[in-house]
Amino acid sequence: MGTTERRARHRASLRRDILDAASRLFVEDGYDRVTMRRIAGRIEYSPTTIYLHFKDKTELFNAVCEETFSQFTEKLERLKSLRMAPLGHLREALRLYVDFGVKHPYHYTITFLQGPKPGQASSFEASIGGRAFDTLRLAVRACVDSGDIRTTSIDMTAQVLWAAVHGVTALLITDKSFPFASHGALGDHTVDLLIAGLRAPSLPDRTSAVPPRSTSTFID
Repeated sequence: MGTTERRARHRASLRRDILDAASRLFVEDGYDRVTMRRIAGRIEYSPTTIYLHFKDKTELFNAVCEETFSQFTEKLERLKSLRMAPLGHLREALRLYVDFGVKHPYHYTITFLQGPKPGQASSFEASIGGRAFDTLRLAVRACVDSGDIRTTSIDMTAQVLWAAVHGVTALLITDKSFPFASHGALGDHTVDLLIAGLRAPSLPDRTSAVPPRSTSTFID
């Protein structure tokens, strides 16, 4: 490995450490109480090092949010490549949402549970978050086109599905006192109920191509 490649890897690794430390501090202490100096102290570097990667705290916060959406979108794209039946794909995408949020609680909390900060992009449609939601919208449309579900509004249905799985994910992350079932079982049951409520009447189950949870094709 050459010197240039080692430096590039070190820079990427340090950026990763900065983002992880910042996400934890934003959740633990709140955006307003976190300083670049505190983030630097968490990873045992000088504040000057942080500024080599991010010009200020707002840019760092936005980078955490954008990265969260980017990682989730990549997983959705990998799921799409499995070429499932439309209803099976929608079900797995919703399961993936809950699974991703629970596995990345700090990033999820910053992105979805804390309000936008100064300088954050105002256009959701143009953001990577907008593209992630569009993937869900397209999955709903595919189910409508295949005749698996019926709805008078694809956008409204996509928003309701997102709101439902977001609610479950947020509760699993933030409410540790309630005796929830395992996140896998609770997420699966929520998704199954949502799908059952949307299914066109008198149709056989067309998600049979999706294996049981224990052998599900979840994207790690």
